[in-house]
Amino acid sequence: MSTWANLGLQDSASPLMEQLIFFHDHALLILVMITVLVGYLMFMLFFNSYINRFLLHGQLIEMIWTILPAIILLFIALPSLRLLYLLDEINEPSVTLKSIGHQWYWSYEYSDFNNIEFDSYMIPTNELTNDGFRLLDVDNRVILPMNSQIRILVTAADVIHSWTIPALGVKVDGPPGRLNQTNFFINRPGLFYGQCSEICGANHSFMPIVIESVPVNYFIKWISNNMNS
Repeated sequence: MSTWANLGLQDSASPLMEQLIFFHDHALLILVMITVLVGYLMFMLFFNSYINRFLLHGQLIEMIWTILPAIILLFIALPSLRLLYLLDEINEPSVTLKSIGHQWYWSYEYSDFNNIEFDSYMIPTNELTNDGFRLLDVDNRVILPMNSQIRILVTAADVIHSWTIPALGVKVDGPPGRLNQTNFFINRPGLFYGQCSEICGANHSFMPIVIESVPVNYFIKWISNNMNS
């Protein structure tokens, strides 16, 4: 999760988020180069006292400053298109999780395992423990196995919601009456926090999401305990 004075992106916990960070740095480098070049040219105009009485046109410079931006845009567009296709790719998921948005909580269903289902509410501030995070912790975390392909299906029961986990590079809108899906791969254990990122009514930001990534054998034990109970 983000911490104080964290100016960059969160540490990635999935290959897709790593690719998003790489693309962000790639685009930022191009922007810095353009900004420095344009800034230098504008600064040098203040000290340019050369005058050309016979300058009427300059086809060469016109061609350069028309073609060069198009080439630069290609360097941004091609990696962006590749990343868009990677984000939508579904690779034989091991676990399917269904997330249903309500005002103001999430419902989850593990349809692969005897349809385990539960609601996940934000823990009120007056009930938080000393190690809890205000407006981010929930009473029932989503338990998912690491190093496994996870498919998530997102929908809503009332208004449009958005299931968002920044560390995993996942943001899926959940419109009522429609089922959207995406996949992700968690490559390390830990707790990953997110929130609903749609303006879906009063108190819309207080719909936190907490994913607990655990090794596969711990996930199987958790599933077994919930199926037996």
